[in-house]
Amino acid sequence: MMDTPNATDFTESRYIREGDPKTDTLVFPLHPAWWSRPYEYEWARQFARQEDVVLDAACGISHPFKFWLAEHCREVYACDWDERILSREAIRLDIASDFGEQAARDLPESSLDRLHLAQANLAQLPYESEMFDSVFCISVLEHLDTGTMLRAFREFARVLKPDGRLIATFDVPEMRPDLLETIMAVTGLTIEGKLSVKEPEDAIWSDMYGPVIRCFRAVIRKE
Repeated sequence: MMDTPNATDFTESRYIREGDPKTDTLVFPLHPAWWSRPYEYEWARQFARQEDVVLDAACGISHPFKFWLAEHCREVYACDWDERILSREAIRLDIASDFGEQAARDLPESSLDRLHLAQANLAQLPYESEMFDSVFCISVLEHLDTGTMLRAFREFARVLKPDGRLIATFDVPEMRPDLLETIMAVTGLTIEGKLSVKEPEDAIWSDMYGPVIRCFRAVIRKE
């Protein structure tokens, strides 16, 4: 008999499962091709606190999580390697391309006004040490080679405040969850709470882009 996921245990690092909470709208209706984002965003936003200073690392251009954070946290930074992140016009054009013209028009200027935007490589973040209460990194790590990923984790550790959290999701098998403990050992971070690397039968999946991929979530803390 398959066990049912405990939706309230948000700190467990594990595969995202079909019974987990999800949302189809975050700022605007989510792109139908973003098979895992309804789950990822709904989970990640549980860690956003009104008093926090946070970073959306490799935030994307049209991706709405940074806009949602801007309305729910005290101070929000967002960075991406794509230079379009520095242009409000380019951001709205990308929103229109991904979500439609109406979504681009409906995004309030306040969501942009409250964001500190930067073009940056995750392996060399342009922020002071111990600056953030939380760093969010959604569906990014699987795109990094091993060396860059390790440098990114070290940068996350550097910019997090003591006891700060890294809230991350990534695709499997491009990134393997069984490597997390090894990565933690060399980057000065630690898994918070329970780590379950066994793949459950009801893990969400997609073959939209070729071979089957699944999505893993991780709550990581700086000691």
